[in-house]
Amino acid sequence: MKFEVAANVSYKAFSDATLILNVQPFRSSEQVVLEESFTTSPALKMKELNAMSGEKRFKIIEIPEAGDITVSYKAIVENRFKIIPAEKLDDVPISLMPASALNYLNPSRYCQSDRLYRFAYHQFGSHQHAYQKVMAVRDWIYRNVQYGGFTTAQTSAYDTITEQIGVCRDFAHLGVALCRALTIPARYFTGYAYRLTPPDFHACFEAYLGGHWIVIDATKLAPLNGLVKIATGVDAVDTAFASIFGNLQFLNMNVNTKSLNAVFEELDFDSTSQGYSYI
Repeated sequence: MKFEVAANVSYKAFSDATLILNVQPFRSSEQVVLEESFTTSPALKMKELNAMSGEKRFKIIEIPEAGDITVSYKAIVENRFKIIPAEKLDDVPISLMPASALNYLNPSRYCQSDRLYRFAYHQFGSHQHAYQKVMAVRDWIYRNVQYGGFTTAQTSAYDTITEQIGVCRDFAHLGVALCRALTIPARYFTGYAYRLTPPDFHACFEAYLGGHWIVIDATKLAPLNGLVKIATGVDAVDTAFASIFGNLQFLNMNVNTKSLNAVFEELDFDSTSQGYSYI
């Protein structure tokens, strides 16, 4: 699948500052960045770094003085999913997990899986197969958490399961926390999303099943094969699209995802017979 993605972000600087942006699609063998441009107005000094953990690319921008700043990013990305039969997506014993997956078993700031063990096992523990547990988690969130509301940057998975309202960030945090409570490694996923209305960065999650990271979206707001991965991490604090250091005020942002495919056929959201993975 081939997509054109774009993001334009504006800030007002009141003094010198540093801005770290995480808006570039992650490069992998399954997601190839064919073309990209990253510009600022006015022209500013910047450099790119890959994260030491998780999957993400940072652009570090130095702002030397006060003024208005606009950052523009555009890329053409080609990606493909691997379709894996559900029967192959069973639990992986902890002793056989790679070190890269073990970190995603632990509670984190927004995903307090240690506070949700009892609920997770009562609600989903009767499912014998790991993939069916994850599908049950996804469907429970979709049915029981109302999409919308006025959640804040402090809203956690525990808040969401209590209040039963939230946006994609909250749906993803709850999915991650419940999977971890079931001893299934899970990580937060952020990316561009084709057909998402209104256009924005989108959050969902990945569960480690049968040796694969399987993408799960409890909101069901965008087709799974319409996602362009930007980053994965333990939760939103690990995958924020922007980190600000200095006196810098966010003004506005526009995000767009366009399909460049002659025909786009959506993957079946409700399928329980197979999972979808980038790697």
